[in-house]
Amino acid sequence: MAGGAFADGATLKRAHLYEYKTTGYFIFSCLVAAMGGSLFGYDLGVSGGVTSMDDFLKKFFPQVYRRKQQHLHETDYCKYDNQILTLFTSSLYFGALIFTFAASHLTRSKGRKASIICGALSFLFGAIINAFAMNIAMLIIGRLLLGVGIGFSNQAVPLYLSEMAPAKTRGRYNQLFQLTTCLGILVANLVNYGTEKIHPWGWRLSLGSAIIPAILMGVGALFLPETPNSLVEQGKLEEGRKVLEKVRGTTNVDAEFADLIDASNEAKAIKHPFRNLLTRKNRPQLIIGALGIPMFQQLTGMNSILFYAPVFFQSLGFGSGTSLYSSVITSGALVVGALTSMALVDKFGRRTFFIEASIEMFCYMVALAITLALKFGQGVTLPKAISVFLVIIICLFCFAYGRSWGPLGWLVPSELFPLETRSAGQSIVVCVNMIFTALIAQCFLVSLCHIRYGIFLIFAGLVAFMGTFIFFLLPETKQVPIEEIYLLFQNHWFWKKIVGDGTNDDGLDGEKGQPN
Repeated sequence: MAGGAFADGATLKRAHLYEYKTTGYFIFSCLVAAMGGSLFGYDLGVSGGVTSMDDFLKKFFPQVYRRKQQHLHETDYCKYDNQILTLFTSSLYFGALIFTFAASHLTRSKGRKASIICGALSFLFGAIINAFAMNIAMLIIGRLLLGVGIGFSNQAVPLYLSEMAPAKTRGRYNQLFQLTTCLGILVANLVNYGTEKIHPWGWRLSLGSAIIPAILMGVGALFLPETPNSLVEQGKLEEGRKVLEKVRGTTNVDAEFADLIDASNEAKAIKHPFRNLLTRKNRPQLIIGALGIPMFQQLTGMNSILFYAPVFFQSLGFGSGTSLYSSVITSGALVVGALTSMALVDKFGRRTFFIEASIEMFCYMVALAITLALKFGQGVTLPKAISVFLVIIICLFCFAYGRSWGPLGWLVPSELFPLETRSAGQSIVVCVNMIFTALIAQCFLVSLCHIRYGIFLIFAGLVAFMGTFIFFLLPETKQVPIEEIYLLFQNHWFWKKIVGDGTNDDGLDGEKGQPN
């Protein structure tokens, strides 16, 4: 049996009885919740631009500024090698890493909406502190608060979108998170392009503008309904059914509501959801959804480009304004990729996008490494033709990532976990994602300095491995109801040997999550 295919005879419970219409209420709910992605995206885009601005460097990192002005005296690869400078970027993700577990508890006990509101408030305070920062300590504190906001919103928003969306269009609507992330990156680069010309406080405007998406999401979240899944999980059955009828646009929701109740009853028997993730029946979700995909999403090398695109382009010999302009082009490629994925992922499936894009991304990373090995690092400006070629390669890489590992890295984990471990599983997804995001942010510039073009060959090898991982281990989840995903693993060529029928667990009781 090929790769991640599942048996044709797999029988789903009541999926064929689900009914839905696309309602304005449903669209509003998804659009407001998806604003959480704009918080994540704006920060991804703004930090690299700000750290390339001369006014910002002169105030907080004068040593880096002097090195930048004297780049001909050293290898271009090392122009921005400064661990405090990279800590400015990575501190946000350390904050998100710590608070994602608090977000998990709040998301399960109080609902997805509560976590979204907490994320917006924390992000708002962090943006204000960064805008008025007078020293590095204020910068780091502001970044940590932004990280708390990211921890809450990235934990809750993908779950919210997956639970609100009908099974047949779940991929499209869940990817609103990635679309708003990409739009946030694009807007941040456009803001940086404009504020770079405002001296000496343009960087403050870039950092402070993060309050806009925070306010929009916070105010909008006050009017959001809680998801039917969460309401049922909290025992609010009547309210849960009313919301389900409203978002589905029909009163004929008996089959879907019955599945939600069944899933909730199983969830209530789980006293220790994190421990339950270790049981045999949840082994595929743990390995693929909680660990593999979020780790691989960062190891593609995409975020190293997003964090430091203006810095990277300046190292290639572009001027400050030109480097920010090039970053706008690459973030535009991400938006186009996200739109492509939204339109086609429910037709062609998750596996197709993962595997095809991995092949492309491998080729682009190899091409980038070879070009840099031959033409870069001698303290001279690159020929214009080579510079244009590198921008095109990076744009193509961004487009491939933007329709695959970017959106699907959030979509697939959010739809794999059963209700009883969903909040716990998503918190591990965010935790793993933030660990590797922070490591890439902290280590990329020093790796670029010491490994040089070899860092891109490492990324190429990792992309090849992760594409193979998806081919063999991930079953296709398109149009499968979220409460019935577990059946795919029971019929998968590899995972069925581990999960069996889902009733036998070695060392743990799958119902109570207690040791035998």
